[in-house]
Amino acid sequence: MPVIRIGRRAAGAANSVVARWLPRHRSRSAADIWKRITPAQMLVLSFAGLVLVGTVGLRVLPGLYTGEPLSWIDALFTATSAVCVTGLAVVDTATFFTPWGQAWILVLIQAGGLGLLTLTSLILLTVGRRLSLRNEQLVSGTGEGLPTVDVRRLIRLVLRTTFAIEAVGAALLYASWVGDFGWTGAIWPSIFHSVSAFCNAGFSTFSLSLMGETQSPATLVIVMALIILGGLGFLTISEIVDRGRRSARRRPRLSLHVRFVLTATVLALVVGMFTFAWFEWDNTLREMSVVDKVMNATFASVSARTAGFNTVDFAQITAPSALLMMILMFVGGGPASTAGGIKVTTVAVLGALMLARIRGQQRVSVWNRSVPDETIGRAIGLTILAVSVVVVALFLMIAIEAPADARAAGQEDFVRYAFEVVSAFGTVGLSMNTTPTLSPNGRLLAVALMFIGRVGILSVGAAIALTSRQARFRYAYEDVAIG
Repeated sequence: MPVIRIGRRAAGAANSVVARWLPRHRSRSAADIWKRITPAQMLVLSFAGLVLVGTVGLRVLPGLYTGEPLSWIDALFTATSAVCVTGLAVVDTATFFTPWGQAWILVLIQAGGLGLLTLTSLILLTVGRRLSLRNEQLVSGTGEGLPTVDVRRLIRLVLRTTFAIEAVGAALLYASWVGDFGWTGAIWPSIFHSVSAFCNAGFSTFSLSLMGETQSPATLVIVMALIILGGLGFLTISEIVDRGRRSARRRPRLSLHVRFVLTATVLALVVGMFTFAWFEWDNTLREMSVVDKVMNATFASVSARTAGFNTVDFAQITAPSALLMMILMFVGGGPASTAGGIKVTTVAVLGALMLARIRGQQRVSVWNRSVPDETIGRAIGLTILAVSVVVVALFLMIAIEAPADARAAGQEDFVRYAFEVVSAFGTVGLSMNTTPTLSPNGRLLAVALMFIGRVGILSVGAAIALTSRQARFRYAYEDVAIG
């Protein structure tokens, strides 16, 4: 057999071609595939897997229903609503499910609230394995402008804080309800509502949610406290706990992130409470005393931002109140929390940008600190994306659900569909009694909205934060007329 001789240069070229060709065609192991998955992809796949498990469980597990089981579409809707801690329901959770069925929903709520990857990281820690850098980035949610948090300590804090707050909340609710439901009858509702409130899910074992508690200030205060704590975010809670443990002399200043979260949260709650009370004082609140009116208006403001519990019939609220609720649902709670929406820090950064431009300032400075331009750009991009998703979804919802004769769809129908779309996207769970009337296609659209609202915006934010690179060059500037 003749021997073919080739030169060194040709051999080097051949080897480089083979080296480029082999990685594309050789079989990849599970470990190789896992290493190539980005944190944003992990987040999406984890929640999608949890939704799939929840859907199959609602279909195949025995003893979950008092009657006929849910259809596949309704099971998918319910599982997505629970995992994405939304609270929208096509059936009455109190009467349609047995205690075992309610327990399955509660498991999905807890898993979705904590985050599947947080639980996976906990398992890795318990067996003594070191977290990979990729998991550390995902679990801690590290990005520009956020306080540095030790990942192992954060995971332990998340679990301890979650279970401790839920246990205290359940005990307080039990003390408030034991007189109405009895020593044993108050146990399950207390546990269920404590977990659902802290996870900002909005599911209830009562057919009318919390409308039967309008004259129970203790219950409303407990639930509001759980909702607010769940909506602050674990990064905020971690920093506050650290600061509280240190002496006054060694106590550091609060980071700009925490200041934004706390200030924007208080401002949204106060404005929401006063506005809702103003428009509903003689409407849905008219039968209540002055104290109960204030308490229920405050509860509506708290719940609309993140949770989805209701003490009044939202199908009867005025149009200004409906618009207010949609704004609060769109804003949501704090980053790295169980709340949805575009987050209060995003709105706070945009507000600071607006004030800076009004004052003629080039830099956005708050509390003697300047906000990086990259953070401002991300806030603008995420807001534009969220508005675009809501507008497109609202168009599709109206096209799917509106009567064939477009003239028959009035203003009330538009408000109801807009309220439903924003509630699903913000993973809030409030509804103007529209969810049970949605068609199968409308329910699938709501499922997509809940999933995008819980996972999609977070993934986009993570992708923007982790893949931002400085370009080696820029094109020439050319101005554009604005306004």
